[in-house]
Amino acid sequence: MIVEYSISQVSKLLNLPSSTIRYYDSLNLLPNLQKSAQGVRRFSPDDLNTLRVIDCLKRAGLSMKEIKRFSELSAEGDASIEARRALFYHARDEFSQKLAEMQETMDVLNFKCRYYDQALADGTEEQVQKDLPLSEIVPIPEH
Repeated sequence: MIVEYSISQVSKLLNLPSSTIRYYDSLNLLPNLQKSAQGVRRFSPDDLNTLRVIDCLKRAGLSMKEIKRFSELSAEGDASIEARRALFYHARDEFSQKLAEMQETMDVLNFKCRYYDQALADGTEEQVQKDLPLSEIVPIPEH
């Protein structure tokens, strides 16, 4: 039994707008996507996996040009394994740096929540300013 999904099913399963999926198809990022004689897209489990990887790369910050390049490399098969591997290592390194920056932002937000919770409990910021300096969370860089 062949499993196929409609674009609306894929949209719901992957939480991607149908318009985005159609856009990816227009860029030929789904090279194995089957269409009926009427042009209705029929997605296989492999197509869903491809969309999941594309979405991952997009969320990791890759441009559509870079994602298109990945798709082209994938079409080359085994000859491009090393290049695809390098692309993912680079994406991971870049995302790791963004994640560290996001964690620092979260640390400051959590700090300020604690700060204002304490200031509200005290009825003033006077003591909390002394007890909870931001520099303990995010040190001031030395020159």
